[in-house]
Amino acid sequence: MAKRMVSVLAAAVALVGVFGGSAVAETGEGSGEAQAAKSCANVKLSGSLPAPPAGMAVQQQVTIGDDCKPELGPVRYVPAGSAAKAGKGARTGAAAAGAHQLRTWSEMYDCCNIRMTGLYTTATWDTASGHVVNAATQARQEWNREPWNAGWSLLSSSKKDDCTADCAVVNSEAHASFTYAGIFDPFGTVYANTHHSYVRIDAGSGAVCRFDVELKQTFIGWNWRRGCE
Repeated sequence: MAKRMVSVLAAAVALVGVFGGSAVAETGEGSGEAQAAKSCANVKLSGSLPAPPAGMAVQQQVTIGDDCKPELGPVRYVPAGSAAKAGKGARTGAAAAGAHQLRTWSEMYDCCNIRMTGLYTTATWDTASGHVVNAATQARQEWNREPWNAGWSLLSSSKKDDCTADCAVVNSEAHASFTYAGIFDPFGTVYANTHHSYVRIDAGSGAVCRFDVELKQTFIGWNWRRGCE
């Protein structure tokens, strides 16, 4: 697991990466080039994805590369369900006839493919006569714990829909902030991940997924994985 913190996670489905602050020198073993900047402070990544066609999922990964530059993976369309992993939990089942459902995920992984934090939403809605008849959004958060009652913890979470009945457009959002105190930082002052997920539902044109993630401290090799189906 020590290898995990020599690299950083930040992946995304569409793309704008804004990095506040600069890379900082690693304080572990080694000197000179061996201690080159491998960690990145105050990282923010943003992007959006169109809702995929029925029966499909859309996903993308963004990895923190050299010099804290984001390396954007391709936007991939895969059969719905094939993108689901244990981290996203059990599927919610098919929507009723005439109803619509859209699931999103925003996950941060370290360089050892361990998911640190994740935010998951499920939006459901019905449409008729060019309006959203009713809409609701559910949100769930998951995070990695260490065996000695340490690791990541959920600090706060929230969700809301700006309209739930007889709407031309519905804007739903969910937020989750996580802190870390464990083997890599026993005092809990170095690491913090905050996820933001947004779904815009338009009765006429469909839905769009948008994501933001803010990382207090990250490493080369961490990646952000997100998508919707």
